[in-house]
Amino acid sequence: MGVELAYTDAVARETSGLYAKVANVIPKMEWHAYAPVIAEINRLKREKGAVILAHNYMTPEIFHGVGDFVGDSLALAREAARTDAKVIVQAGVHFMAETSKILSPEKTVLIPSMKAGCSLAASITGADVRLLRQKYPGLPVVSYVNTSAEVKAESDICCTSGNAVRVVETIARDFRTDTVIMIPDKYLARNVAAQTGVKVITWEGACEVHERFTAQEIRDYRATHPGIVVLAHPECPPEVVAEADFAGSTAAMIRYVGSHKPQRVVMVTECSMSDNVAVEYPQVEFVRPCNLCPHMKRITLDGILHSLQTMTTEVIVPADIAARARAPIDRMLAVKA
Repeated sequence: MGVELAYTDAVARETSGLYAKVANVIPKMEWHAYAPVIAEINRLKREKGAVILAHNYMTPEIFHGVGDFVGDSLALAREAARTDAKVIVQAGVHFMAETSKILSPEKTVLIPSMKAGCSLAASITGADVRLLRQKYPGLPVVSYVNTSAEVKAESDICCTSGNAVRVVETIARDFRTDTVIMIPDKYLARNVAAQTGVKVITWEGACEVHERFTAQEIRDYRATHPGIVVLAHPECPPEVVAEADFAGSTAAMIRYVGSHKPQRVVMVTECSMSDNVAVEYPQVEFVRPCNLCPHMKRITLDGILHSLQTMTTEVIVPADIAARARAPIDRMLAVKA
């Protein structure tokens, strides 16, 4: 990576405000290793006209240290569409970078690791969607944003966990149907169906993080932490959602913590998110689940620095696929919350 970066007095001064924010989740000795890299990344962003889109599952040194726009996949999609930056670095997984490129085709979109994939996106192909359409002619296809550009291109509309209920209700009304195809997350589809009354035909895909949670784990949290508030992601199995006090997207969970200020909470999702939210709400005790997303964790500070230094790896979406995928993404973004 070139010259080794050092924790100097200048770096300390430049990053002191950032560290003050994350001191309760990042030990000082760790910060001494992160700070020089953070300072150099932020310098390169200014030099190259770049922004970093950081998902809620990024580790705190990325999320709070270098993220220009942070949030769930819906928020990041909106920022990708509106940013004036020449370069977008996606601190997230590959399907997010593809979505950024589709929405900003004139911009350079970089991802620090091409290995940052997604079990949901890997579970279905465009050919699979075409076969579903043959099997269920006339039914609209709702593709979760956790899919490849190729799959989005075969869809009528996209959704995120944050707007899935509204999207399904909207597309069912527009198509005058009581049944939709919703791919690829079987658990999200079942949870949405339970809230909407719309019949959902789904695919046997699941998030490798959320599918591991069980209803018994939730009961165990309650037994060992009396009074705990349980927030679950809708990618969890329905029986886990049923045991929770609230279920919603990562953004919805954060809003819940901010509005309710529970004394003790567990977020039943990828564990780095608890660290990020704890920065904003230090008065709340977070009981942290240990489920990590191996793909998200392939995005590191050093990887982001290398990405900006070398302008790699650029994400390219073929023009024909991008044009077809743009329409269902735009339809999603047009759905009112």
